[in-house]
Amino acid sequence: MTDWTRNDLERIGAADELQLASIKQDGTLRKPVTMWVVRVGDDLYVRAYKGREGAWFRHTQQQHEGQIEAGGVKKHVTFVDTSSDETLNDAIDAAYQSKYRGYGAAYVDPMITSQARTTTLKLQPLPAARTSMERHQA
Repeated sequence: MTDWTRNDLERIGAADELQLASIKQDGTLRKPVTMWVVRVGDDLYVRAYKGREGAWFRHTQQQHEGQIEAGGVKKHVTFVDTSSDETLNDAIDAAYQSKYRGYGAAYVDPMITSQARTTTLKLQPLPAARTSMERHQA
C-alpha cells in the first residue's frame, strides 16, 4: 500500500464530488458513479447514503479495488471497510456536515445515518502495477 501525496489529498479533499468506478470480475472498470468525498486527517472516505444495498457499494465489495477521479487527480485505489470504528465515523460525520452543510440537511443528513455509516470506505491508493486491472491486462 502507498499513502496519498499531500497534493492529491488537498485536491481530492477539496473537490465537491468524486467519480468512483469499481472493478468488475474481468478486470475492467464499471461505469463511474458520482459521490461526495471527505478528508479526515491524511485519509479520504466515501459512503453510500442508500446503505449496503446501494449498487455501487455492493460492487466495491466484489474486488475491493477501483479507480477514483476528483480534483484533477485519477488514482487506482483499494476500498477499506472502516465502518466498525465508531470514533472515526464520528469524525467522518463531522467532516460531511462541515464540508457539505451548504447543500442543506435534506442532503447531508442521509450521509450521517447509521445506515450510511455501515458503508464507510477508506480510499487507499494503489501503485498502478498492483491493481487487478493491471494484472488482468497483462
